[in-house]
Amino acid sequence: MINVVRTMLVSRPMRDAVAYFADFAHAEEWDPATVSCVRLDQGPVEPGARWRNVSRFRGRTSEVAYRLDALEVDRLVFTGENGSVLITDDLRFTPVSADSTRLTYSATFGFKGIARLAAPFLRKDVDRLADDVAAAVPRVTAP
Repeated sequence: MINVVRTMLVSRPMRDAVAYFADFAHAEEWDPATVSCVRLDQGPVEPGARWRNVSRFRGRTSEVAYRLDALEVDRLVFTGENGSVLITDDLRFTPVSADSTRLTYSATFGFKGIARLAAPFLRKDVDRLADDVAAAVPRVTAP
C-alpha cells in the first residue's frame, strides 16, 4: 500500500472549496493525470454518487470507477477501484480566511493481485502524481 499526503491552499471560501471538489468531474481540472472524468449517475452530488475516471499513469491509460463515500462540511472521501487498484482519496478542508481554505489531500493506493508486487517500485511515480496535484490545485482554484 502507498499513501501520499499533500497540503495546499485553495483560493476559495471553505464552503465553495468543498462543493467544487465534491464533484469529482472537476478532477479533469485539478489532477493533471486525469484524461477524462464523467459522472455516471444523476441528481445531487451526495454520498453514493459515481464517476468514471480515465487517467494516464506511467504512460498507460487506465479507467477507475469512483464513488463519493463521505460528504461533510470539512471533509470528502472518495473510493476508486478497478481490477488492479483500490484508491481512497480523503480531502480535509480548514478555513484560513474568508476567501481561502487549506486542503489536506491524502490518497491511499492499495494494489491488487500481481500489481501488489510492483507497489514498492511505484512509490516515486505516485509521489510525482501527488506533487502534480499539489502544484495544480492552487493554480486552477485561483480567482
